[in-house]
Amino acid sequence: MRSIAVLGFTLFMAACAAHPTVNGTLLRVLSYNIKHGRGNDGKVNLERAAAVIRRTNADVVFLQEIDDGVLRSGQVDQMQELGQLTGLHSRFGAFMNYQGGAYGMGLLSRHPITASHNRALPDGLEPRTALDALVTLPNGKELLVCNVHLYATEDQRLAQARCLTGLYRDSNLPMVLAGDFNSDPDSVVMAEITQHWTNVAKGEDRFTFSATEPEQEIDYVLFRPAGRFEIVDVDVLDEPLASDHRPVLVTLKVR
Repeated sequence: MRSIAVLGFTLFMAACAAHPTVNGTLLRVLSYNIKHGRGNDGKVNLERAAAVIRRTNADVVFLQEIDDGVLRSGQVDQMQELGQLTGLHSRFGAFMNYQGGAYGMGLLSRHPITASHNRALPDGLEPRTALDALVTLPNGKELLVCNVHLYATEDQRLAQARCLTGLYRDSNLPMVLAGDFNSDPDSVVMAEITQHWTNVAKGEDRFTFSATEPEQEIDYVLFRPAGRFEIVDVDVLDEPLASDHRPVLVTLKVR
C-alpha cells in the first residue's frame, strides 16, 4: 500500500511543481527542524513529519536534526525514508557519529540535484557543517541551496556564521540559505549573515520555536543576490505535534 500512496503523492506534487513564469521560476522553500521525527507526544513518527512536508508542496526542503541508522530513531536512514515518502530527491549531511549511526541534516528537492557537499564549520558543543547542493530548475538554470544548523553558544555560532560567509563568498550562483540558526534576529550572528544574504521577513507571526508556545524566531530563509529573487509569500505554519519547531514556508520567484 505504501508504494501506491507514495506514487500518488509523487504524481500530485509533480502536477503542482515549481513552474516557469514570464519573469522567472516560482520556488516553494521549506525550512523545518524535525527533531529526528520525535513529536511533542514523545513518539518518533517520520511519516508524520513527511505528511507536513507533503502538505506544503515544497520544491526544496531544508531539514535539521536528521538521523541515519541511529538507535533512538529505529536505526532508519531517515533521508532515504523521507525521500520515498515525499517523492523528492534526498541528500544527507552528517555532523557526527551517534548511537551506532550518524546525526546531521538533510535536503529534499523536487528538481534534480547535480552535486552536493557537506562542508565543515567550526565546532560548537557538537560538530557542525553546511550541507549544500546544486539544483537544476525547470528552466535549466542552476540554484545553489545550503542548509545549516548553528550551535551552541553565541561565540560558537558567530564563528560558524563567519566561516559560512567565507565558504560562499566567491559564488556567483543565485543561492538560498536556510535552517535553524539558534539566534534571534537582532543577534550578532544574524547581523553577520544578513551582511551577505537577504533575510525573508516573516511578518507579525514570526516565532518559530517552540511549536506549542512560540516565543523565539530562530529559523530563517535567506537568499542572494537580491536582484535574482522576489518574495511572493511567507508562512510560519502552526504544527504543534510533529516537532518542537514550526515550519517556515517561503515562495520565491527566481529570475
